[in-house]
Amino acid sequence: MNPIAGGFTEEEFLEACAELQEPALAGADWQLLVETLGISIYRLLDQQSGLYKYKVFGVLEDCAPALFADVYMDLDYRKQWDQYVKELYENDCSGETVVYWEVKYPFPMSNRDYVYIRQRRELDVEGRKIHVILAQSTCVSQLAERPGVIRVKQYKQSLAIESDGKKGSKVFMYYFDNPGGQIPSWLINWAAKNGVPNFLKDLAKACQNYLKKT
Repeated sequence: MNPIAGGFTEEEFLEACAELQEPALAGADWQLLVETLGISIYRLLDQQSGLYKYKVFGVLEDCAPALFADVYMDLDYRKQWDQYVKELYENDCSGETVVYWEVKYPFPMSNRDYVYIRQRRELDVEGRKIHVILAQSTCVSQLAERPGVIRVKQYKQSLAIESDGKKGSKVFMYYFDNPGGQIPSWLINWAAKNGVPNFLKDLAKACQNYLKKT
């Protein structure tokens, strides 16, 4: 299936929606890594890189789907609530909107940066309104690698959000990145077990403050 505007296929959007209805964990060695704060995280070893792919399922109470998606897409606002953001902005590269994102890493490791495209769509799937955001790494000459910062060249994320039937959001997230360099296993495990739930918790809090801001 050919990519639609933005570099993603219709199939990729529908696959993210399908995970909300029925998580695709069968037929592969997806392992439950942790359940916390209403969030379940599964991981699958990527044989080629030796790193893990992750799927996240859960419910964020008191955060409506449209608001969740708005906050997630608002890069300027994220710089206020995400403590790990060093730099984050959109850049027009030959007519394509590209995101540059530098992430703070603990000393003595080098920071990582990402250059990626993203797209948000709102789909109607059998009467269900689902917000989907897709992102993947790209390479553009206008955003060259920087000294002292390691460029993450393999990054992919899918996010699907729909109403939980109350005031909150039912959420599915898939992500994989290859941070390069030598990352201690304890940091990778911490990021998966704690970083993701804490990020979603911070995002839910940011949603409430976003309402006050607007």
